[in-house]
Amino acid sequence: MITKADPGVPFRTWRPALACAGAALVLLQAGASPSAGETGRITGRVILTAPVATPLASAAYATRRVERVSAPATSEINNVVVFVQDAPRTAGVAAMRARIAQEGETFVPRVVAVTRGSTIDFPNGDPYFHDVFSLSRAASFDLGSYPRGSSRSWQFHRAGIVKVYCHIHSHMSASILVFDHPYFAMPHADGAFTIDDLPAGTYHVSAWHERIGENVQTVRVDPGRSADLEFSLPVATR
Repeated sequence: MITKADPGVPFRTWRPALACAGAALVLLQAGASPSAGETGRITGRVILTAPVATPLASAAYATRRVERVSAPATSEINNVVVFVQDAPRTAGVAAMRARIAQEGETFVPRVVAVTRGSTIDFPNGDPYFHDVFSLSRAASFDLGSYPRGSSRSWQFHRAGIVKVYCHIHSHMSASILVFDHPYFAMPHADGAFTIDDLPAGTYHVSAWHERIGENVQTVRVDPGRSADLEFSLPVATR
């Protein structure tokens, strides 16, 4: 089922309607985890089902273009996060360090998933100023204006969705998903994902995309075994 998520609600309070975050993330501290004999894993794949939209040509008006720096091409699979909604509490959650660059008047990547306590760097790679800010309940900040070659950082202390924008370029936006547990993943280019070391039990697992909200499934995790899921999201591949 597809449900919309409240951007200000911490993940631990989410309920269904009835979480490999990438090489850019660096662990800063270790957290306790259950023994291997008591845990299982969730594996699966996210499939994007909507076709790529092709605009219809029109002869009513001549084409007018404003030359500008092109934003890097990326697949929408990079904007999906899979996470366990009702994840068990852990004794300690490892903090991470991630990076969201400003390139071609775009945040790259546009979606990042981290643990609570993580720090994200916001380097400016454009030949003009940017001003990164958020008014989200999970994190409210303003990094101020800074030029190309400069970088500002922010540490995220509260779980939830953080929407990030630029004061100077209103079309720029990014989403940061902050978790208070390690049971989440961002799919690979082929849509495959794995969530390891999950204590045995029955869970609600969500595949989230910024435009459509959540697709939620229920899964049983047994000790020493893998539970497989497949999510189908109505999102175009580009």
